[in-house]
Amino acid sequence: MDAGRAFLEARDFLIAHRDDYEAAYAGFRWPALDRFNWALDYFDVYARSNDRPALWVVDDEGGETKLSFAQLAERSNRIANYLRACGVRRGDRMLLMLPNMPPLWEIMLAAIKLGAVVSPASTLLSAADLLDRIERGEMRHVIADTPSSGRFAEVPGTYTRIVVGEDEIPGWLPFAAASEAPAAFEPDGPTGAGDPFLLYFTSGTTAKPKMVLHSHQSYPVGHLSTMYWVGLREGDVHLNISSPGWAKHAWSCFFAPWNAGATIFIHQLPRFDGQKTLAALVRHGVTTLCAPPTVWRMLILEDLKSYPVQLRELVSAGEPLNPEVIAQVREAWGLTVRDGYGQTETTCQIGNPPGEEVKVGGMGKPLPGYRIDLLDADGSAGDEGEISIRLDPRPLPLMEGYLDNPEASAKLLGGSHYRTSDVATRDAGGTFWYVGRADDVFKSSDYRISPFELESALIEHESVAEAAVVPSPDPIRLSVPKAYVVLKPGVKPSLAAAHALFRFSRQRLAPFARIRRIEFAELPKTISGKIRRVQLRAMEKERHALNVRGEHEYWEDDFIDLD
Repeated sequence: MDAGRAFLEARDFLIAHRDDYEAAYAGFRWPALDRFNWALDYFDVYARSNDRPALWVVDDEGGETKLSFAQLAERSNRIANYLRACGVRRGDRMLLMLPNMPPLWEIMLAAIKLGAVVSPASTLLSAADLLDRIERGEMRHVIADTPSSGRFAEVPGTYTRIVVGEDEIPGWLPFAAASEAPAAFEPDGPTGAGDPFLLYFTSGTTAKPKMVLHSHQSYPVGHLSTMYWVGLREGDVHLNISSPGWAKHAWSCFFAPWNAGATIFIHQLPRFDGQKTLAALVRHGVTTLCAPPTVWRMLILEDLKSYPVQLRELVSAGEPLNPEVIAQVREAWGLTVRDGYGQTETTCQIGNPPGEEVKVGGMGKPLPGYRIDLLDADGSAGDEGEISIRLDPRPLPLMEGYLDNPEASAKLLGGSHYRTSDVATRDAGGTFWYVGRADDVFKSSDYRISPFELESALIEHESVAEAAVVPSPDPIRLSVPKAYVVLKPGVKPSLAAAHALFRFSRQRLAPFARIRRIEFAELPKTISGKIRRVQLRAMEKERHALNVRGEHEYWEDDFIDLD
């Protein structure tokens, strides 16, 4: 059986059993693939003479772009030919830094066809972030939009620069020239299913972001599990509210909907606006919606009942969604928001599947293709423990490993289970319930935050001796980064000192990672001198419940002149 047919059979099985979880879970098997190129073997075949919309981008000023599957197949061919002429070769690593605009999808398809390795990057990254990615990721090419291109002036290197936009920029090749390239594309050879394709940088507990490597099968094919969880169907109009550069964007803004033959709908806004988003859902007939909990918590501030949506499926991922939010959405629309769980290193592993009764607040059940145990510190399985994926057989969506840390990869992938570092419980009915992280990494507004990175930035300030960052509860973002700071001798806690650190944080950190609260205090430590962050986290929860602040605690919102 050829690879394209094997992929379609696996996909069609899940679609056929969309509303029968037990049958889907028991009968699904990942396709055995040797050579596979998702763009050539699946997308282009599906796109032949297919004039249904594949990508639909609208803005709030009436602008609209609709591209069919057939159009995207041809446009990505031209772009692949152009990138090849610019020097992009199979295996080359390419940093892709674009907002939600059509070239993002066209370039991703073209890169798959070429066999290039794509490293998606958020447009919020600083020059320091980009330098780290270019150097450690050994990027040979960069594609960025005009507003983002200026940041690369501070990023030295011999990498190829391609700019997406109308302006001509010295030293940058114009992406617009791709439209003149040939419409027929011929690959330079076969693509191995295990060949590298995606390189994500994800925050961890170490000083530098981890480099997560995925293959031509782990994400393109692996997101069949995500397709199943969302409940996508051919012809759906699917909106996933996510920023480019993060793995969740590839989850539900690329592979899952196109695996099902759905239309990817994008609503361009300079910043999220609940009323405008709800109006767009109604106006454009969106049928399936995926959003992080931060967005759901903002949406329920609006009068949901006044928006006659045509939605069929609602899902949430990134962090646990509050039960009261689910209840309010259900009361307004008669639909239940279904939680799902996964990582950059995987696709959706656990979720509340379509057709199943949802236990509000629960993570759901293992999705087709995943066998999951809850392991304690000794490796014994039970109904409470670390979420751990069985590696016999190894599920196809699992990452190839951490590119910069073969030791960690061997430890994670070389045993009987892949441990996620997240802890959960399981009830008698098989539903998983999230407990928390096994380490100190936390989520804020759907972004994963590494305390160590923020602490390292703060210590660069001349007045800071030590710092510890923990999540501080927040009604909208779930949590925000709070820094406990020990000042150097001679520097006293004050409003001015806090003001200086907030300004410093804004200069050094991307907007999603900057410090939002600061408290000047001594740090609790173990006998060996390690900071007890667990104690700080517990204190934050207690203070939040009592609605009190520390003696020398300051919030970013206290200041109006930080910009």
